[in-house]
Amino acid sequence: MSRAIDVLMRTLDLEKIEENLFRGSSPQAGWQRVFGGQVIGQALVAAIRTVAPERPAHSLHGYFMRPGDPQLPIIYEVHRDRDGASFSTRRVVAIQHGFPIFTMSASFQREEVGLEHQIAMPDVVGPEDLLSEQEMLAKYRGEMPENMRLYFERDRPIELRPVQIESYLNPRKTEPIQYVWIRATAPLPADRALHQCVLAYASDMTLLDTSLLPHGRSLFNRDMVMASLDHAMWLFRDFRADDWLLYAQDSPASMGGRGFTRGNIFDRNGVLVASVAQEGLIRIQRSATKKNAD
Repeated sequence: MSRAIDVLMRTLDLEKIEENLFRGSSPQAGWQRVFGGQVIGQALVAAIRTVAPERPAHSLHGYFMRPGDPQLPIIYEVHRDRDGASFSTRRVVAIQHGFPIFTMSASFQREEVGLEHQIAMPDVVGPEDLLSEQEMLAKYRGEMPENMRLYFERDRPIELRPVQIESYLNPRKTEPIQYVWIRATAPLPADRALHQCVLAYASDMTLLDTSLLPHGRSLFNRDMVMASLDHAMWLFRDFRADDWLLYAQDSPASMGGRGFTRGNIFDRNGVLVASVAQEGLIRIQRSATKKNAD
């Protein structure tokens, strides 16, 4: 198991400190605030640990309220709102410094048979025909902004293979659509709940970036201030987060300093395993001169 995956597994392994109360820590990676996907993943872990294992999660809806402090533990308080004949509902509040930093509702369902359909997976280049992160660094290191180079040089638990790498290297105005292959960088235990939590963690990566494409911008532009505001995820079928998954993303609209984005996640066989929606802050930072004038 790679060091980054080992760190992710420890990050998702919350400490139970009382009934319905859990404590999570953050990797000490030098970030100024906690990665949003970490809080989503940890909150889902906390909720899952209060639900019968025969009821897997099928949806979650969360709001980011304050930036998380990576130097302090995060307390997750779970409210057992309902356990019905088929569904269980949980609310989770993530707390730091005595205030909520994130709230989430999650629903769990006893598995049953019903009507089925899905949209088709987009026809895109497969992950084996794209450059690995190491190959991207070797080929494009000189063209990468420094913050992008540092990002890809870090040992991370999720590997990304963007189909349109040029959107990050040389941003230009394009349609708000992008495709990214994602997977955990090492094999994971055969635990359905764990794979759901790892995908919840990864689902916050690259999604908001899609709203910048029609504006010829990238998250690596230093004048961009970006942060997730909310996050919703629907889980349809079983999958493995350590095998390649296609994250097909689009952004229907942006306005008021906010970008709205959606994503469909397919496995290698074209099975739709999850869908995601998110709104986030995409604010252009004002210059020091403008700030002083205000």
